[in-house]
Amino acid sequence: MDRSDVATSDTSNAAGHNPTGHPNPGLPPYTRGIHSDMYRSKLWTMRQYAGFSTAIDTNERFRTLLENGQTGLSVAFDLPTQLGLDSDHPHSLGEVGRVGVPIDTIDDMKLLFKSIDMSNISTSMTINAPATSILAMYVAAAEESGVDRSDLKGTVQNDILKEYIARGLYIYPPEQSMRLTTDLMQWCMNNAPSWNTISISGYHMREAGCTAVEEVSLTLSNALQYVSSAIDSGLEIDSFAPRMSFFFSSHNDFLEEVSKFRAARMLWHDLVNERFDPSNPRSTQLRFHTQTAGVTLTAQQPLNNTVRVAYQALSAVFGGTQSLHTNSFDEAIGLPTEEAATIALRTQQIIAEETGVPFSVDPLAGSYLVEEMTANIASEARKKIEEIDAKGGALNCVKAGVQQQMIHESAWNNLNSIESGDTGVVGVNIHNDDAEVYDSGLKIDSENTERCIKRLQAHKECRDESKVESTLGRLRESCIEGINVMEPLIDAAKAGATIGEMNAVMRDVFGTWVSPSGV
Repeated sequence: MDRSDVATSDTSNAAGHNPTGHPNPGLPPYTRGIHSDMYRSKLWTMRQYAGFSTAIDTNERFRTLLENGQTGLSVAFDLPTQLGLDSDHPHSLGEVGRVGVPIDTIDDMKLLFKSIDMSNISTSMTINAPATSILAMYVAAAEESGVDRSDLKGTVQNDILKEYIARGLYIYPPEQSMRLTTDLMQWCMNNAPSWNTISISGYHMREAGCTAVEEVSLTLSNALQYVSSAIDSGLEIDSFAPRMSFFFSSHNDFLEEVSKFRAARMLWHDLVNERFDPSNPRSTQLRFHTQTAGVTLTAQQPLNNTVRVAYQALSAVFGGTQSLHTNSFDEAIGLPTEEAATIALRTQQIIAEETGVPFSVDPLAGSYLVEEMTANIASEARKKIEEIDAKGGALNCVKAGVQQQMIHESAWNNLNSIESGDTGVVGVNIHNDDAEVYDSGLKIDSENTERCIKRLQAHKECRDESKVESTLGRLRESCIEGINVMEPLIDAAKAGATIGEMNAVMRDVFGTWVSPSGV
């Protein structure tokens, strides 16, 4: 079938509307997509998440993925880096390079992007508490490689609220963390206009156990808090909202997930218009990255995960995602092997090149079930957002453990459903007669930590300590006086200061905090 002429008109009438009651794609409230042509003119960005062992090893994986057709990079950092700790910190023991790449210095960042044109590639960095220092390291590495900061393209997650709610990788108290979030947003507005300054994540809350409706409501509630905080810091809504992005999970219930994405777009448009009255239509557009649901992957019969991931990826495409990561089938066993990562990428490429789905802008528009589910998810999510508002908003509710308790209850209900057999999981509680044992997963060299520490020590021995101390002193003054920390952090990175040293200064000034569990 020749679908070259199939566009938005397949369900539209002459007035520019269609029987679904929603305007065409590219028109408010963007239920059907934020672009009129969607993937007919440009495919989603295939952005596979990668990071492990060392910067050198991760760089090799990056270049392999790019050679295989990946169109954007997504960096996974190890736990010490995500907590603003160097590889030689006592608390880093046993975690260096295990679930991501360790980045201690500007030299590590340069190695991570060796032979990769940082002005040409879009880079997503999943980093939150130390987002300012990691972005500063990235900018410093780019500038010392001859790339101007204004040419950088990508996203830094910079979403600290969901760390308090669901993930636990936070450092500073909420108010100080929100200050750093807006510092980064302000700096990018003036220096890196093509950089997405925040990616508000529902993914990690869904992984922790919340439902599809809760994923939408908690994500958008957090986003409203970020917008309010940015405006309170002196920013205009239209100066930063067009560079905000979102990050969702794509779970198992295919049609619910498609409807969830459509509902989130519609609801965000309505909420921003109602509360902030922007002049730029792009301020109300919800642009999002999707990752298939890691929590659904099973160690039992792991090859089944390839099928799960394919359907989850397809629902994200049906839902109109702007970029996509597909999980590897062996991730329930260990870090993905190169073969598994390639199959995950090929899954996206098959959807793009062989299914014909990208030819239609909103393929499921007009489906009675999808339209009803879209409306219901938007309505129920709005109610939960209003409940959070009534309790003082997302930030105050985080301090009280409101969102945390909501997720715990949903996770408990889901676990009971699986254990009782009401929810079937193939290979686990149904069709589990296959005794297959899959011995795979990437093995991390046990001597990796020692190599990273030696590299860090060598770096410290070669730097000018007086310059390091001077730049860290300026950072301390900026933290105390309320001056934007980004330029001091960039200077510190160029002087040779480490991620741990930068965050030690901020930890000393700002203090730390423990989020309530919600239990």
